[in-house]
Amino acid sequence: MLFSSVTFLYYFLPAVLVVYFVVPGRWKNAVLLLASLLFYAWGEPRFSIIMVTTAMTGYLSGRIIEQLKGEKLRKAVLITGLILVLVPLLLFKYGDFFIRNIDQVFPGMLSPLGLVLPIGVSFYTFQILSYVIDVYRREVDVEKNPFYFLMYVSFFPQLIAGPIVRFQTIQKEIRNRKVTLELFASGITRFVTGLGKKILIANLLAEFGQQLSLAGTRSVLSLWAGALAFTFQIYFDFSGYSDMAIGLGRMFGFQFLENFDYPYLSQSITEFWRRWHMSLGSWFRDYVYIPMGGSRVSSWKMIRNLWVVWLLTGFWHGASWNFVVWGLFYFILLQMERIGLSKILDKAGSAVRIVYTFFFVNLGFVLFNADSLTEALSNIGGMFGGQALNLWDPLTLYYVKSYALVFLLAIVASTPYPKRLWERIRNRTSGFILDTVAALGVFMVLFLSTAQLVDGSFNPFLYFRF
Repeated sequence: MLFSSVTFLYYFLPAVLVVYFVVPGRWKNAVLLLASLLFYAWGEPRFSIIMVTTAMTGYLSGRIIEQLKGEKLRKAVLITGLILVLVPLLLFKYGDFFIRNIDQVFPGMLSPLGLVLPIGVSFYTFQILSYVIDVYRREVDVEKNPFYFLMYVSFFPQLIAGPIVRFQTIQKEIRNRKVTLELFASGITRFVTGLGKKILIANLLAEFGQQLSLAGTRSVLSLWAGALAFTFQIYFDFSGYSDMAIGLGRMFGFQFLENFDYPYLSQSITEFWRRWHMSLGSWFRDYVYIPMGGSRVSSWKMIRNLWVVWLLTGFWHGASWNFVVWGLFYFILLQMERIGLSKILDKAGSAVRIVYTFFFVNLGFVLFNADSLTEALSNIGGMFGGQALNLWDPLTLYYVKSYALVFLLAIVASTPYPKRLWERIRNRTSGFILDTVAALGVFMVLFLSTAQLVDGSFNPFLYFRF
């Protein structure tokens, strides 16, 4: 079930909200657990078994680690628990990748598994891993109620595409939370904002990309236009989902951490990764980079640590060599900034630094979006005039003009300026007038999004495949 679907918006969510606020406090978590399991099982019930089994593996690992006193036994259970939790992710997501590559060396030795990737497996696996590690480190109290822990893992707002919510972030709220009218209203606003990002910007940019693909034209302009469209599409798609998850969490009394902070205004690649998919970046920092020694080691070991982090970051996104190269592409850029490029950039103006960062981020997403490494390199070469391509073609120019307003909206909406303008208006306008305008704006976005959903085509969230 998708957040951006009529079924979710007008049937599932209203029903869950009504039941949630009607039942007594002690039953509210049970309502959320049952709703979350139904939500996940809606499309493919068999994947629910994998998710529940993985969650219970993490739960039992935490309970056993808490009971043990000897450090060697605790570490042995930790390692065993982490391996067992990782098995579904490694098997379903990476099994065929390894088999295909082994087949290149030993033809016919292994047959592809052909397994379908369970939705959200990358996200909920990382949540469970963080919990088990935090229990081992004694940084979080173990959850003794298995149903509460399963609710944490399966909680539908963040289950299938993040953000990666750590147990310590919401542990207190699982047992004791309060939904005020102000919090609920802010949740609705945030959810509808995310819905608008997805339906009114990301989906239209995806439509633009599809039009270019169907047209079959190939020019420098078409390659750059397609690359820019995807760069904005993935931002509004993923940040829109995160906004919806954060908004839904607030409606039920949970405060999730932010996942994006206007990344396309970053003035370095280092800054970009502090602003983009922040829950994933902090996960790799706290559970991979720092345990390996972080930056408190020799220069060569720090390079090794960063190399491992970015290799895993790329591989986390997909079982394909272009994702691995995408991760290593950022490793190289970050190393260049660390050894001296950042000093050169500091002497340039902020506009130059923003253009520099966006340029390389855009190239990175060409790698990210390609079906293969060969296709990615071909597209990047074509963007710079390789393959004897024409600079432009009439059909691409027509589509660019047709979708110019969507691109303009995407550019403006990817900056904090609309929010700042709203805050200035807030400071100069009475509360009643402002609240009325805000309510009308939320209703208008919901209405336009619904109209687009009814009239548009199916367009799932991009990060569902990760």
